[in-house]
Amino acid sequence: QVQLVESGGGLVQPGGSLRLSCAASGSIFNINNMGWYRQVPGKQRELVASITSHARINYADSVKGRFTISRDNAKNTLYLQMNSLKPEDTAVYYCYADGTYYSGSYNSYESWGQGTQVTVSS
Repeated sequence: QVQLVESGGGLVQPGGSLRLSCAASGSIFNINNMGWYRQVPGKQRELVASITSHARINYADSVKGRFTISRDNAKNTLYLQMNSLKPEDTAVYYCYADGTYYSGSYNSYESWGQGTQVTVSS
C-alpha cells in the first residue's frame, strides 16, 4: 500500500519554529488529500491543516497565521512550517494521505504516519 513517515518534531521554546515533513512511499498512483493532525493524551485527534491535490488549503482556527502547509507532488512529500509556537501546540503530529495505489489493480487507500512529537516548552 502506501506508507507515510514523518520527521522534524522535537523540543522548541515558545515563539520558536519547527518544520515537519511527511514522505509517502509505496505503489502510489496518485495522492489526493493530505493533511496534518495532532493529538494530546485524553483528547481526540484534531485537524491542523489539510491540502488537496488542487492546492485547496484549510487550517484550524488555532493555527491560522502561524502554520503553513505545503506539498511537493514530485517528491510525494508534505510539509508543515510552524512558527510562533505556543505551549498549547504541544502534541503528537500525524500525517494523513488518501488516493489510489496500484498493485495489480487500482485501489483506494487512506494512510497515517506513525506520528512525531512536538513539545513547546521553556
